[in-house]
Amino acid sequence: MADPWEALADPIRRRIVELLAVGERTAGDLAEEFDVSRPAVSRHLRVLREAGVVSATAVDRRRVYRLEHEAIDEAGAWVEGVRAFWSQRLDALETEIARGRHAPPAPASHAQRKESA
Repeated sequence: MADPWEALADPIRRRIVELLAVGERTAGDLAEEFDVSRPAVSRHLRVLREAGVVSATAVDRRRVYRLEHEAIDEAGAWVEGVRAFWSQRLDALETEIARGRHAPPAPASHAQRKESA
């Protein structure tokens, strides 16, 4: 299986995911949304399928695609973890900056005293 992050790196594939988030669509319906050839859209769908981001079901002679929410949920959980990590650190930085505004000025260093003399 390919990496979902690599699959989602392409803007066309991200748009396909957005369209499928609304509901199932056939490959033909999806292809109509883009200014690229149907074979190009089929290649994008194959990449998403191999990454586990979408799945397809054969209905008559058409393929109906659906979003695999598990893959998206895993990506979302990772993003939330990173967001929480940075949020805590940025909050701590903000606190330290606020403390610095209220702290008394630091005594001049030896080098600074020499320069002003």
